[in-house]
Amino acid sequence: MSKAVTPAAPTVVVAGGGTAGHIEPALALADAVMRLRPDATVVALGTPRGLENELVPARGYPLELIPPVPLPRKPTAELFRLPLKVRDSVKKAREVLDRVGADVVVGFGGYVSLPVYLAARGRVPIVVHEANQSPGLANRVGARFAKRVAVAVPNTPLPNAEVVGIPLRRSITSLDRAALRAEARKFFDLDPDAPTLLVFGGSQGARSINTAVSGAAKEFADAGVGVLHAHGPKHTLVVQEFPGRPAYVPVPYLDRMDLAYAAADAVLCRSGAMTVAEVSAVGLPAVFIPLPHGNGEQATNARPAVDAGAALLVDDAELTAAKVSELVIPLVTDAGRVAKMSAAAVGLGHREADEVLAKIVLEAAK
Repeated sequence: MSKAVTPAAPTVVVAGGGTAGHIEPALALADAVMRLRPDATVVALGTPRGLENELVPARGYPLELIPPVPLPRKPTAELFRLPLKVRDSVKKAREVLDRVGADVVVGFGGYVSLPVYLAARGRVPIVVHEANQSPGLANRVGARFAKRVAVAVPNTPLPNAEVVGIPLRRSITSLDRAALRAEARKFFDLDPDAPTLLVFGGSQGARSINTAVSGAAKEFADAGVGVLHAHGPKHTLVVQEFPGRPAYVPVPYLDRMDLAYAAADAVLCRSGAMTVAEVSAVGLPAVFIPLPHGNGEQATNARPAVDAGAALLVDDAELTAAKVSELVIPLVTDAGRVAKMSAAAVGLGHREADEVLAKIVLEAAK
């Protein structure tokens, strides 16, 4: 009688450097891999200039660094030096893959992914994850020879794409907002019972959001709505107090996003891919204000939530105090509408994305 053979412990290399939007999904995947295969080894690959140098060691994963290959948007002298930079970075990436004994490479886009894809091609299985509906150059290249391609939303133009959502931290996907609500409201000095709006504009804040929402402070107070507003560390926000009404609480930054989400009944924010995924996963109805710069990807990111009935979309140029009063106050004060939009948000499927992607990765490693 033959004995079952336990597969060798896999070594997974995750490449997602530069911004939190690339790094956080990579770390969420790493955590999911370790839950499914505690004997696995996960190594993160990044560059010396990215946030990964802070975030990865803090989560307990080894970090290997390779030279970045930023792609210039315009013809410059830097463009002509690009082939040499790519070659050097690919060489360093290949050395890392060989040294750690990589069984699979998972790329999340950004500066670090392109050289890693080229280093792994034909040697190590590749899994690509794309968070945006408009893929960047690195993932468009990597998807051509990847073993599996995972995407966050339908209709992402990559070959053989499988829709899995965006891997998120377990502290977000397992968040019980109702159970934490009283603690969260107390933590931020918010009214324990009033309908509450959470406002943020990314880690640095957003002037247009700050101006429009704070301009409606009296209307929020008159409607009995509390506001928790993260205005960004480089901005200041002074809001008139209205005694006897729910508080409008401005803070520079939110270190405890779990408590901020738990305190809120709805959210007004930008629509980066990670933000949309987190807001959906915790079941918050949203008013998304896409960043007005770039290629329009933030509006595209928000579209599935809007189409599902979980969110509203407002152009940055149209965001005024009057628009906030007209649109947001009727939403946050309508408990039935909030409940319906919350259920639609959770149904978008990001809650399980970390383990769905982890299973794809471990299968590819075989």
